[in-house]
Amino acid sequence: KKKVSFASPYPGKIIAIDLTHFNGKFICQKDAFLCAAKGVSVGIEFSKKLGRGLFGGEGFIMQKLEGDGMAFMHAGGTIAKKELQAGETLKVDTGCIVGFSQTINYDIEFIGGIKNTVFGGEGLFFASLQGPGTVYIQSLPFSRLAGRIVASLPRGGSSKGEGSLLGGIGDLLDGDNRF
Repeated sequence: KKKVSFASPYPGKIIAIDLTHFNGKFICQKDAFLCAAKGVSVGIEFSKKLGRGLFGGEGFIMQKLEGDGMAFMHAGGTIAKKELQAGETLKVDTGCIVGFSQTINYDIEFIGGIKNTVFGGEGLFFASLQGPGTVYIQSLPFSRLAGRIVASLPRGGSSKGEGSLLGGIGDLLDGDNRF
């Protein structure tokens, strides 16, 4: 036996799934797949509805994991595993989906209203996931994390004054005489 190690591309959590528990197929967000054991193939899963592709953004092109081995997905923030019963529906932001079993009925819905259009935050569309089946969701998709990092960067070459005491000493030695 040999061992292999792998790491996530950005801060988050790794989710291990055994495809034999999902009848050999699992659908995941296009940037969620991390790696898989021999015997697992990775393909593209297209939405069956054209409207999803035009308006759904992240939810249109998904990855399908097929086979009989272990697969690993990566997600950001808090991860929740939901077991939906037959007919039970979960509505989430499209970017918050990590993956779901093939038994889930997946659709994208427009969130109407002017308030949602102006103040909606991540977008104007929700994913509607209807059971039975398993769904993994994340609280901090990479696109949202990247947006928050960019928004917190200093603008105009000035520092926000954040950092440790050592950072302040470094600024002083570097000729920054703000003290």
